[in-house]
Amino acid sequence: MNLEGKSFVVTGGASGIGRATVGTLCEAGARVFFGDINEEGGAETASQVGSSATFVPLDITSDDSIEKFAKAALGAGQIDGVVNVAGWDIIQPFIEQTPDFWEKVISINLLGPVKLTRAFLDPMIERNAGKIVSVSSDAGRVGSMGETMYAGAKGGIIAFSKSLAREVARYRINVNCVCPGPTNTPLFNAQPERMREALTRAIPFRRVAEPQEIADAILFFASGRSDYLTGQVMSVSGGLTMVD
Repeated sequence: MNLEGKSFVVTGGASGIGRATVGTLCEAGARVFFGDINEEGGAETASQVGSSATFVPLDITSDDSIEKFAKAALGAGQIDGVVNVAGWDIIQPFIEQTPDFWEKVISINLLGPVKLTRAFLDPMIERNAGKIVSVSSDAGRVGSMGETMYAGAKGGIIAFSKSLAREVARYRINVNCVCPGPTNTPLFNAQPERMREALTRAIPFRRVAEPQEIADAILFFASGRSDYLTGQVMSVSGGLTMVD
């Protein structure tokens, strides 16, 4: 899949799936402008990838930060696609969560990607071309114990993507979702060992995904191979979920 001459923005590029995505898009020939709240991790990603990737600090819960990020990216040239990877959660029972926690989960996992997408949409509409790929979660498709608000936010990303796909298809803009199952990321590894082991046993392949395997799915939706696909949701879960 060749992305020579294409430019993408990626959120959450400091680690995990986001870092793998930045590297994968660059390896395919793209120029990548990526952001993350973790400046140290972002700098490390940039050093690993090389000159085809540019890091700018980004807090997707901040309207001002999103505006500055978009201005910097668009100021550097045409943006052909947006990849929303940044996400966050803590697994705990819904009845133990506070309204502040709900708002943080929704701000990072739903409103942040929505606002980031909106910031880059007008130039894509003007060019009649673009790719939007959002990383949701299988929690948003089938639910997940201890992740009620997270599942709600990620389910919102799926519904948002499907609806936006209908609105912008006339402009030849593709909007799709990738839904990872348990993946070897800092967020997953922060969970209790017994929980990680239980999830691994539940996966038919008996292992969690590697970030690269999620990035490969993102690459497909970012490439010309997916030009006739829009409003679609791809689970990359090792068979943990098998949704019609």
